[in-house]
Amino acid sequence: MREGSLDAPIRHPLKWQDPDFTDPEKIDAELRRVFDICHGCRRCFNLCDSFPKLFDFIDESETGELDSVDSKLFKPVVDACTLCDMCFMTKCPYVPPHEFDLDFPHLMLRYRAMEFKQGKVKFAHRQLTQTDRNGKLAGSIAPLANWGSDRRNGLTRPVMEAAMGVHREADLPKFHGNTFMKRAANKPARTEDAPAKDRKAVLYATCFVNYYSPDIGEDALAVLARNGVETETVYPECCGMPQLEQGDIAAVADKAKAVAKELLPWVDKGYDIVALVPSCALMMKFEWPLILPDDAHVKRLAEATFDISEYVVDIAKKEGLAPGLKTVEGGVTVHLACHARAQNMGPKAADMLRELPDTDVKVIERCSGHGGSWGVLKENFDTAIKVGRPVARQAGEAGHGAVVSECPLARDHIVQGMEKLADGKAPDVAAVKHPIQVIARAYENNES
Repeated sequence: MREGSLDAPIRHPLKWQDPDFTDPEKIDAELRRVFDICHGCRRCFNLCDSFPKLFDFIDESETGELDSVDSKLFKPVVDACTLCDMCFMTKCPYVPPHEFDLDFPHLMLRYRAMEFKQGKVKFAHRQLTQTDRNGKLAGSIAPLANWGSDRRNGLTRPVMEAAMGVHREADLPKFHGNTFMKRAANKPARTEDAPAKDRKAVLYATCFVNYYSPDIGEDALAVLARNGVETETVYPECCGMPQLEQGDIAAVADKAKAVAKELLPWVDKGYDIVALVPSCALMMKFEWPLILPDDAHVKRLAEATFDISEYVVDIAKKEGLAPGLKTVEGGVTVHLACHARAQNMGPKAADMLRELPDTDVKVIERCSGHGGSWGVLKENFDTAIKVGRPVARQAGEAGHGAVVSECPLARDHIVQGMEKLADGKAPDVAAVKHPIQVIARAYENNES
């Protein structure tokens, strides 16, 4: 038996429709098998809070081994997992094809699927995942909604904490009634003699960019237009990542089918599909095909999908970027989001920013601790800040004028962590959140 493996990790399709997938006894047996292997290795001790919790439960048990740990203590371990995939992708030596066959994140997902089936996911938490509904409703009253959700609002945030379980100090994204899909109707004219003039791309808007950060989409359109790419913008619905986090795999499957149905005709017309948020690109490229392994449409869409940073770097390598990028004074600190790293495509955001002339770029390759909707919950926020503290410290020490991440939520979480390290003083950093926005500003500076 090999001690570990240097083989490329592979993942098995999720057998979520098999009754055994959510069988409590079979899940407990698999948890004990995997946790015992983790106990003997402990290489993941510093990744997230799941592993310290597990190891503390074992070390404090009667025998100091897993056999004396009550199965009731497994739930806090599962709840602490953010599904970042970093243990699977970067740390665990026992992932498939190793014979131990460990996939810790998907085992946590299996446990959550069991809880979802049992009706144990809180109603309020389920409502937080309804991103399309929430975006449309709150967007229609955006100024009022944003006032109410501001963490500095001492009147409404305690109420949100009590009713929805959202920690009163957690920074929340702002709603926009003027969505990206509306703004995309006035997309910039493309430069027809630019290097990538033969490319065509459909931007999958994603719920986050559409309702919360439409400026990221506008900047992506501007960069692609400057490079000659013919673009369209399409948004059928959310990719389902929020539902995946809660174990509602059937809902994710439905979303995958619906989005694939609308996007594939564009692929047939020669368009690439570009996702603007790495979590969505990860879902489309990897999670959907594992949930629906026999769906040819989902497979074809996965093969045609790029992350936005990945796509710009592909242009840079194959055609070369359009001239006109200027130095970004003050430098840029870029956080490589976990869900970008989990796409196994390399540090594309860093590669893209290194196209900037004479610009100091610092790369942070560590989990921010946010974990999507996980990090804003009352029971998780303090842990999210703790896990992300090393990232916030590195960003603060860099002293750059811009701090960005491929995940806009992670970026805001990092900035909030920087503020906490500075005893409440907000860091002096630019408003841009995503690396593509830095590229867009570098082109704009050439025009001024």
